[in-house]
Amino acid sequence: MRRDARIKRERRKSRKAPVVATPAIDLLAPCRLINRHLTEGLCEEVFQETRDRERERVWSLYALANFWNHIVLHSPGSITQAIEEATRGEGKVWPTTRGTPQAFLSRCQTLTWKFFATLCQRFTQSVAAESRPVFAQEFKKLGRHFSNVWIVDGSRLDAIAHRLKILWDVRSPILPGCLIAFYDLFRGFPRLLGFDPDAARAEMERVVEALAQVPPGTLLLGDRLYASVKLFEEFTHRGLWGLCRLSYRLKIKKLNRLSRRKVDGGTLEDWLVEVGCGATAPKQRLRYICFRRGTTRYELLTNVLDPQTLDPGTAIALYPRRWDIERMFYDLKAVLGLHRFYAANPNAVAMQVFAVAMVYTAMRVAQADAATQGSLSPEDLSPKKLFPRVAQSCATLAGVELGYLWTCQQNPGRALKPPVLEGRPEFTVPLHEITVQKRSPHRRKRRFCEGRRRWKSFAHVPGGKRLIR
Repeated sequence: MRRDARIKRERRKSRKAPVVATPAIDLLAPCRLINRHLTEGLCEEVFQETRDRERERVWSLYALANFWNHIVLHSPGSITQAIEEATRGEGKVWPTTRGTPQAFLSRCQTLTWKFFATLCQRFTQSVAAESRPVFAQEFKKLGRHFSNVWIVDGSRLDAIAHRLKILWDVRSPILPGCLIAFYDLFRGFPRLLGFDPDAARAEMERVVEALAQVPPGTLLLGDRLYASVKLFEEFTHRGLWGLCRLSYRLKIKKLNRLSRRKVDGGTLEDWLVEVGCGATAPKQRLRYICFRRGTTRYELLTNVLDPQTLDPGTAIALYPRRWDIERMFYDLKAVLGLHRFYAANPNAVAMQVFAVAMVYTAMRVAQADAATQGSLSPEDLSPKKLFPRVAQSCATLAGVELGYLWTCQQNPGRALKPPVLEGRPEFTVPLHEITVQKRSPHRRKRRFCEGRRRWKSFAHVPGGKRLIR
């Protein structure tokens, strides 16, 4: 009886509870942002600045970039299928083209990927100039002392299919290249993305090369790999700041304890230390921040020697946000389809990589705007739920615009009004449908495939370097 009475009371409360209407999020915002920043004029400017002996063809840089972005959004069965549909005018989501699949693949082989790298960098700079730093607002006070807070990490690309003739006799999985990314913590997308066709090249070498493009005054977060005496020397030389997890291979000499206090049931210590032995690089004077609580132990190194600039408690709380860049790599590969390559040539793979990066940047800006509209933080929205809905709405938009164009062609001389799409349910989504759900604390351990240890870089395959532009 008590249980029945409790159920009746809960039902009466649910009937009396007011229904809160969640705002409808515009799904066409990323498409508009790409069209506004990735213009034909920008592509022509990049082509003229980067070209050496390349010529303009039917598949120009703008046509390639535009088609690759549509491929990322709509994930066709193959490039050949998409181009044939676009040529015949059957595909509703493909831009009209006069090129053939053979010309497209030939252009991807002969046009170097550096055009796309420069185009992606210009596109990101243009978007960053108008985007708002609304991610990770709990650390916005760091903006008083650092010009940027970026996370740096590298990742190898997934294996490609053995389609090329030079790969038929190779038994190992072939990796077409690797990435190095600098992820903007406050804007939520990569500000710099580097591609290297040699997947076996050392990550530290690629990072040192990319540091020339990092603005001075930037705080860089890195894992144990970046806790290097040589890298901290490079940071100091370029006016950069680093915060990395301690590598146990380093030799540390404690000089002076700056502070020691109890925090969250543990002990937080801040030391001035001397790192390195001086054999391969000069010894560096750094800060060693250590937090201990039971069996938990976090140890960080930073070249920010002033505790007022970077408080030890803030440093310990900031370092776990390094996982954001790992989440970015997951979204690029699993959500936007970078684990599946449409061509085996490293140049075409790089074009797909930078197209995915541009689409991801537009998606994250739209995610930030949607969260602001719903009075939420951007981290409360799920890219895995938002991105597929955006792709579907873009496909629907292409069909609507194509239908309007056909209607105008069938009614010459008549002034037809374009359809009003604002607020249509096909192009909006309720905010509560794209929010993040809490993960279960019981997680399944991922099984490791031993075949991943026997990979080979495409650049090390006999004849592979000859195909890399």
